[in-house]
Amino acid sequence: MDTATKPRATGAGRMDPRTARRGMFVIGDGRNVAFTFFLLVFLFALWGFCNGMIDVMDKHFQEELHLNLAQSAWVQFAHYLGYFIMAIPAGWLAIKLGYKGGIIAGLLMVAAGGFWFIPASHIAQFWAFLLGVCVIAAGLTFLETIANPYTTVLGPPQFAATRINLAQSINGIGLLLGPIAGGAFFYSKNAAGISTGSERLWIPYAFIGVIVIILAIIFFFAPMPDIEMEDDYHVDDSTPDARQSIWSHPHFWMAVLAQFLYVAAQAGIFSFFINYMTSQVPAVPSSWASRWPDWFEIHTGGLLGFSNKGASNLASLGFFCFLIGRFTGSAILKKFTPYKVLGWYCTAAVVLCLLVFAKLGWVSVASVFLTYFFMSIMFPTIFALGIFGLGRCAKKASSFIVMAIMGGAILPKVMGAVADRSDLSRGFIVPMVCFAFVAFYGFMWPRLSSAKGAVTVSTTGGH
Repeated sequence: MDTATKPRATGAGRMDPRTARRGMFVIGDGRNVAFTFFLLVFLFALWGFCNGMIDVMDKHFQEELHLNLAQSAWVQFAHYLGYFIMAIPAGWLAIKLGYKGGIIAGLLMVAAGGFWFIPASHIAQFWAFLLGVCVIAAGLTFLETIANPYTTVLGPPQFAATRINLAQSINGIGLLLGPIAGGAFFYSKNAAGISTGSERLWIPYAFIGVIVIILAIIFFFAPMPDIEMEDDYHVDDSTPDARQSIWSHPHFWMAVLAQFLYVAAQAGIFSFFINYMTSQVPAVPSSWASRWPDWFEIHTGGLLGFSNKGASNLASLGFFCFLIGRFTGSAILKKFTPYKVLGWYCTAAVVLCLLVFAKLGWVSVASVFLTYFFMSIMFPTIFALGIFGLGRCAKKASSFIVMAIMGGAILPKVMGAVADRSDLSRGFIVPMVCFAFVAFYGFMWPRLSSAKGAVTVSTTGGH
């Protein structure tokens, strides 16, 4: 049976028994850093919550500003533009300030973006909301650039992929709650049935601003050891130009491309989920509407279907599938090699997108939810595989992988353009192609990393 990969500095072939007896959160000097990991998971929940709200915002602006699908994708563009702009500065500051300083800087930037939504609601212009989205994303870039690689070094390296997936499972809880909050405020109506979403949109973001200020104070006083990843490729010793050195490793630069395409696929599916549920789902029985009247409305053609609020609640169900995938994926990654799990999960996602494309009624609807499950482990696993063995340069490598999130700004516009010309079911051809490449990366990773001979298997320690 294959198990999680572990970098090995020697060719001896067997794991040090002392390493095998370590806990999952015990570092080399014997310190237990479980509390530090516990603090980090709050950051994962935070950016999950923010991302979850973004994904139900598109439909709100489509109706309030009369935008088509491609135009409403500017929300995603602004969100991921913040990641693109700040990824390299975040990596540089992570090196200069350390993990703690970089996280606090990121939290303060998120707070600034959250509080900006208060005046943005009074300005009531599309650009003002997009600016707030971009600033929050810029702050989240610091958190993701630092927190993702930090989880991989908070314990024995053979459990790096397990730790990052466990942390990303908490991210899934944030994703689950985000659409609920977004649906409650973005699609709210007054007693006369008139939308009050634009006036109340600032409330959840101001709440985020308060929470992250509190988190910044906690992190300021919390112990956070500055641990470096093992330098299996001797990157730190190779050249003065570390950037040139990391780009010489195919498993890293292919991870950047794979992450670009994965986030592109994820953003497209997440951002147009509500549109899909309100336009592509078959007619529902009238008895459903009597039980949950806010969830349904009469669509064009006289057919009963999901309302925007009902679809946003279903988005939470999708993220629940995502969350299940994260928790089960963490267990699976303890038993099987991460690159194989990535390859097979992406293969499943390709098949599911093909079923959606084929417009098979409720089978296609179920396939959309299942894509959430199989997407669950992709981002953290690509991340862990991409920074494998890069030593101190893992922070800089991390910034490039986070920068690749820009895929989420570009490809949804392509998916939206396809959907505008045909329909959203046909638009799923775009994420299908993206998943196919990520599957290729997963299956080819041993050759790309040259790690086949430097990988041991272990079923002991850290359980």
